[in-house]
Amino acid sequence: MGRITVRRRVTRVTVGEPGRSREDILAAEEPLEIRVGGRALAITMRTPGHDFDLAAGFLVSEGVIWRGDQFATARYCAGATEEGLNTYNVLDVVLAAGVAPPDPSLERNFFTTSSCGLCGKASIDAVRTLSRHEVAGDPLVVSSELLASFPDVLRSHQDVFEKTGGLHAAALFDGRTGELLVLREDVGRHNAVDKVVGWAVTADRLPLSGTVLMVSGRASFELVQKASMAGIPVLAAVSAPSSLAAELAVEMGITLIGFLRGSSMNVYSCTERVDDGFSTDSAGRSPALAPTAQDERAEPRLQQKVTAR
Repeated sequence: MGRITVRRRVTRVTVGEPGRSREDILAAEEPLEIRVGGRALAITMRTPGHDFDLAAGFLVSEGVIWRGDQFATARYCAGATEEGLNTYNVLDVVLAAGVAPPDPSLERNFFTTSSCGLCGKASIDAVRTLSRHEVAGDPLVVSSELLASFPDVLRSHQDVFEKTGGLHAAALFDGRTGELLVLREDVGRHNAVDKVVGWAVTADRLPLSGTVLMVSGRASFELVQKASMAGIPVLAAVSAPSSLAAELAVEMGITLIGFLRGSSMNVYSCTERVDDGFSTDSAGRSPALAPTAQDERAEPRLQQKVTAR
């Protein structure tokens, strides 16, 4: 198995002081080739670990599978090198009987990097994959106070980040109880999310209704897409979303939250799922957070700042 961290000698330089040699710990980054039925599908740069989850989540994101029973097995390919060695960087997935193999058009023309999970797609239209899990009607309502607690929980469980300072994290929470269901780290934020979704696949928990996906960085279009494919109704990020992420969240009926830090957050779509703790209307929603569906679709950049009480 590849290493999650790597030790390396570095020179520590401080202005006005002589340089000092010391040992540093780096987050490992290695390529993973994902094959399905022996046929290469994609290569992604990732942090080794939870590779089976990564492959399963990737297949959900691409619309190849959408239930746990469609993912049969996965194995590292022996003889991956000319010398016949197993690098643990080539993974072959076997789909369940009757599950159609990936469309050849999904095959990537070049690498997906640790910073981009959509590189190599033929067009932006190709990533608007049709999800099998409808999230617009998910009745989840989360208190702003509960949401405000998630970043600290996320940070406290980032074991490898604590050592390296160089990994993203994605965590899945029960939106009603606040229970941390799973957390994964990776050099790529999209890989971390795929590992979370892949965990749900192998546990046969799709769709992930009533959950909140929390990510340590920004919220990009691809992360909203992955949330939609897994049936996750709420995506929260400690940093900013992109404009395309907000537009897709409105289109798919996902509550998108950005700048979730301390006691405040910005809610960019489907604001009715966030309860600010003040008076509610007859539907049980806070009037300040209850725009109509027509209003929300007419203004994709809708943004409401919420401060937890």
